[in-house]
Amino acid sequence: MIDTSAIDRAMDLLPQRFAGPGGVAAVMHQGRVVAARAWGLADLVSARPMTRQTRLPVCSITKQFTCAAVLAALGAPEALDARLSPRLPGLRGLRPTVRQLCHNQSGLRDYWAMTVLEGARAEQAFPRAAALPMLAAMQSVQFAPGLRHSYSNGNFRLLAEMLEEETGQPLEALFRRHLWDPAGMATAALAPDTRHPVDGVVGHEGSAQAGFMAAENGIWWQGDAGMVASLDDMLAWERWIDATREAADGLYRRLSAPVAFADGNPAGYGFGLGRDNVGGVAITGHGGALRGFRAYRLHAAVPRLSVVVMFNHEGAARDAARDLLRAALRLTPPVSAPVPPDRAGQWLCPETGLLARIEVEHGRARLQFATGAEDLRSEGGGLVSAETMLRVEAAGLVLERPRDNQRVTLAPAPPVATADAGEIGGRWLCPESGRAMEVILAGTAAFARFEGRLGTGRAEPAVPAGRDLWRIQTRRSMDAPAPGDWTLQICRDGAGRPIAARLGCWLARGIEYRRA
Repeated sequence: MIDTSAIDRAMDLLPQRFAGPGGVAAVMHQGRVVAARAWGLADLVSARPMTRQTRLPVCSITKQFTCAAVLAALGAPEALDARLSPRLPGLRGLRPTVRQLCHNQSGLRDYWAMTVLEGARAEQAFPRAAALPMLAAMQSVQFAPGLRHSYSNGNFRLLAEMLEEETGQPLEALFRRHLWDPAGMATAALAPDTRHPVDGVVGHEGSAQAGFMAAENGIWWQGDAGMVASLDDMLAWERWIDATREAADGLYRRLSAPVAFADGNPAGYGFGLGRDNVGGVAITGHGGALRGFRAYRLHAAVPRLSVVVMFNHEGAARDAARDLLRAALRLTPPVSAPVPPDRAGQWLCPETGLLARIEVEHGRARLQFATGAEDLRSEGGGLVSAETMLRVEAAGLVLERPRDNQRVTLAPAPPVATADAGEIGGRWLCPESGRAMEVILAGTAAFARFEGRLGTGRAEPAVPAGRDLWRIQTRRSMDAPAPGDWTLQICRDGAGRPIAARLGCWLARGIEYRRA
């Protein structure tokens, strides 16, 4: 049995715990809505109320619908394999399959992260025609396809383009025929141009402390995102999932089936869905983010429980959805013992070329490594987050990320407070793409500015991090959330002169630059 009183209490707390202009949330059990809320305003200027019928961008939740449309229309992703190579004409060496695109195992760098290096500014327009040339220009992958997981929005943009080409039908028509109409999602639609939100909804940046302001978006996306839906639409999707749970050919059953890497290890992501567990309860789900919006949905198959949360601000929708799940199933959040200060430090990952930093303050620890900070807790002599396990072994500090099929020993990288930025000042070029990076010196401060096919970007702070290591801090980008810190690793010649650099963030790694 579920605890409906606890669900109601948790629902009532959402507007305070995740403060912002407005939101919607619901819990469904065994195909029946047991609690639903809509609160606040869809737009602070017009004071339009948020309702269960207000359509919001679900952003990356769209990915599971794109994969479902592939399965429904074509039977299997392999039907598109012949169309993939022409879409990636510059790619050398190993090539991914379409199934690996569906599972985020392609090795392709994320095209939204790459817009930073292409000189984009967060608020500029990114038209439909801009994405495919970026993808076609890729010449290398960041790991052998099938052996690792790395989130890449371009995987699903390619899926959508190839699916439309194969069927001769627009993606929206395929969604409606195979998914929305059968599920009863009466008002769901594709709205790929983020400059024109539907139903008068405005996304908001800011916080309760700093105030909220309208977020400005100018990107066109489809397949990786682009779908809008009301809370009632999303509940219809969850109801359909429950109603078709026993059908052998049920689409959600196929989407959420176990997935493996090429080496046979189980994968934590497949067909646009993450596989995870909360308090020992297995779930599938996905989040969505655009500047000013956050959404998350999850489904626990065994208790037949679904949760949907959508905000028109940047509150932690994932945390809100998991709070509701815990309340419904009377699950207790994990409790961590205080983390001692000596656990803090900085290391370099030899496989990705990225810095891993453990920060400890007042007994609480956070890992800075992937796209966002991960809260760490003490467990079994190591530190653990939802994604990462860190343990001291004979070889050193070992990092494991099962979802990414990664286990690597990190190299110590003692931090530095200052460094001679003059050594790296000037222009750097990427031989693979022709993109440029300008390291600008301003007194004792340094900034990196990127130039590419999208223009000249804003100057981003470059902070000394270690010997020949710099962190380039990207806090805003075309997609949301921003790709996080970039690690810039300087390479020197025999005379000690900086001649090359390796740049990367979690979503786009191993990019080489040469001193111009």
